[in-house]
Amino acid sequence: MAKRTSQKYDAILEASIRVIAKYGYHRAQVSKIAKEACVADGTIYLYFENKEDLLISIFREKIGSFIRLVKRKIATAKDAKEQLFHIIALHLGYLETNPLLAVVVQMEIRQSDPYVRKEIGELMQAYLNLIEHVMEQGKESGVFRSDLDVRLARKMIFGTLDDLVTSWVSHQQKYSLQALAKPVYQMFVNGITAKKGD
Repeated sequence: MAKRTSQKYDAILEASIRVIAKYGYHRAQVSKIAKEACVADGTIYLYFENKEDLLISIFREKIGSFIRLVKRKIATAKDAKEQLFHIIALHLGYLETNPLLAVVVQMEIRQSDPYVRKEIGELMQAYLNLIEHVMEQGKESGVFRSDLDVRLARKMIFGTLDDLVTSWVSHQQKYSLQALAKPVYQMFVNGITAKKGD
């Protein structure tokens, strides 16, 4: 198999995102992807075993890049609250600025076969672990409540962000995801209980 660092590899990945977003995973034939990438059909198989491998590779490359971005950003934060805001803002911002990727990640992966979902689930665990680590640090430092259920918090944070992006994709991206970052952050940090005088 050819080395996965070439311009052709990148071109095939980007073409795959465009084709899967347009036609859906099951109708995204390898021939369509090859045509979009301006390569011969056989060239696809120099870099990828099959269409399933292509979808997993999209996730590995793009979400891997996103996780590295998040790690760099939260490393500069003053505390766990700021780290949480960065996670929320980057999650929403990254997918808003990559709308075709958002379609693939939110809609098409869910329609793939169990093997693909399993592989992607394992890749996704690194991101979930990162969110959980921030929650744990905040709890230990006293920034978050001492009785915080870290795993439940992680599920709620990721689940909220995931649902927001899915809804945004379903509504043809008619509003700004990034504009939701601050209110979502405030909801998690401050809760929904009114303060005296509100």
